[in-house]
Amino acid sequence: MEAVNAAIIYYSATGAVHSMARAAAEGAEKAGARVRLRKVPELAPPAAIDAKPAWARHIQDTADVAEAALEDLEWADAVLFGTPTRFGNPSMQLKAFIDTTGGLWRQNKLADKVYSVFTSTGSAHGGHESTILALGNVFYHWGGVIVPPGYTDPGRNGVGNPYGTSHWAADGPPGEAVLDCANYQARRAVVVAAALKAGRRTL
Repeated sequence: MEAVNAAIIYYSATGAVHSMARAAAEGAEKAGARVRLRKVPELAPPAAIDAKPAWARHIQDTADVAEAALEDLEWADAVLFGTPTRFGNPSMQLKAFIDTTGGLWRQNKLADKVYSVFTSTGSAHGGHESTILALGNVFYHWGGVIVPPGYTDPGRNGVGNPYGTSHWAADGPPGEAVLDCANYQARRAVVVAAALKAGRRTL
């Protein structure tokens, strides 16, 4: 299989999306990719973070995770974005990072890459699908190739959705079924990215 670079870029406040991102990174590695696991910078004011112990604790627990840079996007053949849902949209932290990509976009350095999204929210119908679809608008502008999990994994057992792996945080941390879905989604993105790279070499 063609060698693939995969970037897992995410924002997580209290850990659910972080757990999914780690599962996605493991899946990408299992598919043979070189992987970078990256978190976007925290933008919330310290007072808001300190008011929620789980939020403050998660920042401490993930201090060793490198922050995302534009170079990670340029390097990658496949990019999986993870974000909690904020009113049916991605978090401001992830959106702020995406809003810095204009230079790469103008140079056409974000086109023809594979993109995929996973998400988590606090309620069962709190905007999982609309958050994933909202990020699709970005990928259209970039000229990206959107690769969702669809219903292609026979072991899904009804978990997640065809747009991308999603988690209902009220159920607690992501369980094995959700993490398996994130793992599979990343493997599928890497396989498709490898096929695209191989195909371009034959043109």
